[in-house]
Amino acid sequence: MRFEDARIFLFNKLENELPPDLIYHNIHHTREVLAAAEELAALEDISGDELLFIKTAALFHDSRYLVVYEGHEDASCELATSILTDFDYSDEEIRNICGLIKATQLPQTPLNKNARILCDADLYYLGKNDYRENAENLFLEMQKRGIIKHRTEWTERQIKFLEDHEYFTASAIERLTAGQHQNLMSVKSELQSAHSVTGHKKFYFSDLFLIIIGVIMAAFALKAFLVPNNFFDGGITGISLLIHVIYHFNLGYVIVIANLPFILMGLFTINQHFAWKTLLCIVLLGICLIYLPYPVITNDKLLVSIFGGFFLGIAIGLTMRAGCAVDGIEVLA
Repeated sequence: MRFEDARIFLFNKLENELPPDLIYHNIHHTREVLAAAEELAALEDISGDELLFIKTAALFHDSRYLVVYEGHEDASCELATSILTDFDYSDEEIRNICGLIKATQLPQTPLNKNARILCDADLYYLGKNDYRENAENLFLEMQKRGIIKHRTEWTERQIKFLEDHEYFTASAIERLTAGQHQNLMSVKSELQSAHSVTGHKKFYFSDLFLIIIGVIMAAFALKAFLVPNNFFDGGITGISLLIHVIYHFNLGYVIVIANLPFILMGLFTINQHFAWKTLLCIVLLGICLIYLPYPVITNDKLLVSIFGGFFLGIAIGLTMRAGCAVDGIEVLA
């Protein structure tokens, strides 16, 4: 078995002929699986011809992505069969290698120790620190292929896969299980954060009600407490108040203009539902500040700080519950 010659041949073929939209299943992935297979085989005391079988299977396990995307395991076996005879692999050895390759098809079904090693090597990244990078590349690849439509769908599929997957070999269990659990918690946290920020994807009347109440309350806090007494809030609202006091520009216009960059940021970093809701929220706040007459409640500094902060805080909470922000700086948070 001339493994090194076969490796050089196939790597040249993968580097020159793989489709460019294979962001995950590319030559880098094959190299990583091959390295992981060698590492796990050494830990599991595999050597000699058995090690060459595992390494060859790792080399060819995704090779048929050169031609097909779905059902590539069987096609990879066909390619391995057509190529390996030229590198002094016998028919029996090729059948052994094909059995290992087919075991990696999801859901994985390893029937012997060598197959368990290869299966663990193929999904080695699930328990590594670079999991997020690999998962992102796989998401982009599947999105380009039309297999995954939305990021939320992908995140939910990741969670289920990480929850269901278990490594087969003792070495992989010891080295990777804790990392896989940590990655699972990270993905779950990401999904929960997205839900807490964006709420529902659709714009419900309950969201509009919360936005209107929140905006009216924010304007009340500003015009009845903070602005008449030269108190400043934090964030973009505080910057707008400072510009209003120094340059005497209308506060309603300043708040809308100052928040626009952060609304655009929300469009690209969160989603369009959040951005449109936030734009509506900020515009309504500007209208309230310009047109609604609010009486000055008190000039007592302690009462201004307590109740101004209280009503503004409630307003921020209500708008966040509606899936948007009344102050652009919350996008960064």
